[in-house]
Parts: sequence; structure tokens; C-alpha cells
Amino acid sequence: MRMLRNKDFWQEMITKLTVILIYAFLYSIALNLFWQPGRIYAGGITGLSQIISTVVTRWGSFYLPISVIYYVLNIPLFILAWFKLNRKLVIFMIVSVTSASFAIQILPSVALTTDPIICAIFGGAVNGFSLGLALKYGLSTGGLDIVIIILRKWTGQSVGAISMIINGLIVLTAGYLFGWPYAFYSLLSIIVSGKVTDLVYVKHQKVQVMIITQKPELVIPGLQTQLTRGITMIPQAEGAYDHQPQTILITIITYYEMELLEKIMKKVDPHAFVSVSQDVKILSQFKELDIV
Repeated sequence: MRMLRNKDFWQEMITKLTVILIYAFLYSIALNLFWQPGRIYAGGITGLSQIISTVVTRWGSFYLPISVIYYVLNIPLFILAWFKLNRKLVIFMIVSVTSASFAIQILPSVALTTDPIICAIFGGAVNGFSLGLALKYGLSTGGLDIVIIILRKWTGQSVGAISMIINGLIVLTAGYLFGWPYAFYSLLSIIVSGKVTDLVYVKHQKVQVMIITQKPELVIPGLQTQLTRGITMIPQAEGAYDHQPQTILITIITYYEMELLEKIMKKVDPHAFVSVSQDVKILSQFKELDIV
């Protein structure tokens, strides 16, 4: 009951639900106004839904809406995610998929253009923006994201590698069934979507954090316990103004962890000097944390 009366709780709910509605609207635009008219097959569950719908329509005796296929294919993934991932995330995931399926169904499929290159580029851009927006606010859009996260835990492979393999199989299937030119256009759309997603969602990018503190015995355990990151310590530093002994700590985190870093520092040493450097390139191993 206390949580329901919490102002921050309701602000978070309203924000996330608003983002979900925006995501669903943009996603349906990408599919109904660009991908479908241009015969572009997207990656993930969306592309699989398109393939099934096309096969049923061409060789079957009835039309099966993409929205229905998309939702049905997500149901077993919901069940899997419920037992494997954060349940709060799964609830929002269900709301996102439900909203997207509804938006796909009600938004009319209008052919603004049938040029496959234009449809691939603009469809990918709109979809990438919608996906990046959802990720930026800590939302999962369901689909093969669930499978990718779980496979990553089982195999240790990177998200990008697993995603490329799965989407590659979907594009190859679409090319084999419906024509290879459209497989290449579909691949173009997937690439554009990924690039735009990266432009909008930057929390996975790495930053270098330098902390100058007089309380390393408090800061180091706090960072290691909650961030599980390696830390380089430079002891016996000295302030040039007051000549007080200082300790310099250097670590690498992601944008996603910046908020957690701020909370830790306010708690253990609010007077520490914290400097953040962007666009860090890592040459050695870097352990990513799951966001779920």
C-alpha cells in the first residue's frame, strides 16, 4: 500500500506507459506504412510473423493478421521470461507487446511508397527510434530479446552475435521463399534500425570514471558490491590547494550504471570529486551486466 501512495512510483508508471504507447504507435507505422508495402521483412519475431502471414496468405485459404501471429508467438516467450527474468520487466513487456499488437491491427496499411530501398531505410529508422526510446526508459519490447538474453547467459556469446545469427536466419528464409532482392533490402532495414537504436539508446556505452576521495575504505566496497567492476587505486595522492591526502580510483562502467554510481557516491562519500570521460574504447575484457 505504501508503494501505491508513493509519488515516484506513479510518476514512473505514467512515464513508462506513455513511452509504451509512443513505441507501439511508431512500431506500427514502421510495419504498416513502410515494411509491408515495400515487402521488407524485419528481424526478430516481427519478421517471423511476416513470413508466416505471407505463407498462409499465398498458399493457404485464409488471411492471418500479423498482429495475431506476433502476439501468439510472444506468449511462450512471456512464460519463459516470467521464470527466468525480472518479473516487473516482464509485466511491462506484456503491456508493450499487447499495445504494439493492437496498434498494428488498428493502423491501416497505407502504401506511401513501394520503393523497397525507401521503405527499408525509413521503416528501419522509425523502428530503431521506437526501440531505442523503449530501451532508454528501461522497457523490453518482448520478442527475441528474451531469447537473446537467455542464450547469452547460457552460451556466454555477445548480444550482437546472437542477434545477427537469429536475424540472419530470418532474412535468409524470407529471401529463399519470396525473392533474394528483398532479403538484401530487409538486411538494409535491420542495419538502419540497429544504428538508429544506438543513437537513441546510449546507456550501453562505456565511460571511464575517476574518483578522488579521502574515504577509499568506504567507496571501494560500495562500488565493488553494487557495480561488480574492477577498480584501479592510486594511493597517496595529494591535493595541490590544501595538501590533504587523497586516493584516486579509476573504473569503467556503462551509461546504464551512471544513476547507480551517483546513488552510491552520495551515500558513501558525497564530498568526493567524480569525473566521467565519454567515448572510452576497451581493448581488454569487459564484463557487461544484464539489465534484467
